[in-house]
Amino acid sequence: MENTLMINWGYVVFLFILGFITYKRKSLDLLGTLIMIVMGITIIFSAGVHWLVLIVLFLILSLIATKFSKSYKSQLGEYEGTRTAKNVISNGIVAFLMAAFGGYYTPFVGGFIGAVATATADTLASEIGVLQSPRLITTLKKVPAGTDGAISFLGTAAGIVGAGIIGIAAFLMGVMPDPLTAIKISVISGTVGCFMDSILGATFERYNYLNNEHVNLIATIIGAIVGIFCVTIF
Repeated sequence: MENTLMINWGYVVFLFILGFITYKRKSLDLLGTLIMIVMGITIIFSAGVHWLVLIVLFLILSLIATKFSKSYKSQLGEYEGTRTAKNVISNGIVAFLMAAFGGYYTPFVGGFIGAVATATADTLASEIGVLQSPRLITTLKKVPAGTDGAISFLGTAAGIVGAGIIGIAAFLMGVMPDPLTAIKISVISGTVGCFMDSILGATFERYNYLNNEHVNLIATIIGAIVGIFCVTIF
């Protein structure tokens, strides 16, 4: 028991170091960094560090995708340098709740994977898809890069790959014992959640009925619901 506590506190120290690096690199603002650390500590002592790894993986993939083709995105006015507490909460609160209060109750495992996969797929689709001329999801008409609700083949492919990576990690970290089930849950829920984000962006965000954080939150909720549904049928 004492060894486990010591190991967990070691991960807490690592989490603070990661938070410091993230803040110093201006990837997250101070409040966003602190919220990330608090969420991480809660997950470590409730669900376990292997659950936290999936969220850290999402963070790493997001940071890499954000920095990818930085100069081109800056020219388009689509480069989002420092993310805020709103970004952390809207993308992470659903996964956090599933991990912190769901424990090892199997449906919530699916919900956790689904929420993280959705956040990952959506971020990669947005950050990488902007490099290709997109179409509006509701009309399939060509629109400028960065338009709310726009999709592209490149972005969709990146999102699916990102969701798949979360599924593979869920298996490797023991969050989901069966690899095929883990990948199915992550890819299906991540893809559905990502497309739902685009639909909400095209129908509500474009007309200022919802903002980006609202859309991200709803998409991760839907991804979690799909994940819960998937884990009950696979």
